[in-house]
Amino acid sequence: MVRIRVLVVDDHRIFAESLAAALAAEPDVDVCAAGSGPAALRSLERGAAEGRRFDVMLVDADLGTTAVPPARAVRVPEPGEDGPVDGISLVAGVRSGQLTVRSVVLAEKDDPRRAALALQAGAAGWVAKDCSLQRLLAVIRGVLRDETHLPPALLTGVLRELTAARKHRTDSERLVESLTPREREVLRCMVAGLGRKAVAERLFLSPHTVRTHMQNVLGKLGVHSTLAAVALARRAGVGPVDLGPVGLGPVDPGPVVPGPVEPGSVGLARDVVERGGQPA
Repeated sequence: MVRIRVLVVDDHRIFAESLAAALAAEPDVDVCAAGSGPAALRSLERGAAEGRRFDVMLVDADLGTTAVPPARAVRVPEPGEDGPVDGISLVAGVRSGQLTVRSVVLAEKDDPRRAALALQAGAAGWVAKDCSLQRLLAVIRGVLRDETHLPPALLTGVLRELTAARKHRTDSERLVESLTPREREVLRCMVAGLGRKAVAERLFLSPHTVRTHMQNVLGKLGVHSTLAAVALARRAGVGPVDLGPVGLGPVDPGPVVPGPVEPGSVGLARDVVERGGQPA
């Protein structure tokens, strides 16, 4: 029998362990539980190192939001990071490093905007926490067949959000394309958080020249502040300049998925309690 390895990630320990125990009662499921984003990343790395990779990761949509203020953009966690990581950012981090793992987000309530963010971050499904255990198992097996699972009531809203996000991205890309190569370099330095002096040192330019480039960037992008320019750049998929040794040239790490992540709460216990079992 081919067994499915599942990792449950939820910072509400009783829920995570109860769900893991219920899933473990299935004859073809091996399951572990992790209580935080960093713990989940360590479990994934350990499983890969031992040749026992996880197939599916079930992630609480509200993971870490009691400790992390609402973010303005989905942030990919760094390897070995120990600080709080929210659920959708964890999905993005796993997509960037564990391409064989399918992520499914478990949510307390339906939210088209956050479901769209989860799909953009790499999730293969969005499931209500109060769904039946059989429904959850069907989703787990479905995503392993490369299916994407969304509640039917969410589909129209999610498509609307994805269409709007694509339009914003296209508009932003068009503005970024109007920049000269040097202005794009300056913009990527701005995305990396470098000030005028640091940009001048990195690009071997005078501070006055950098100031002129920055003013040109703001004008062409149609914004009035560095923060607004950075937000637009991220929507266009512009990554920060590589902050390695000066003179080696920038390396683009790829697009960043934009959008807010809001706090929430918990609740899939009905079937979990009925199935019982010991914590995994």
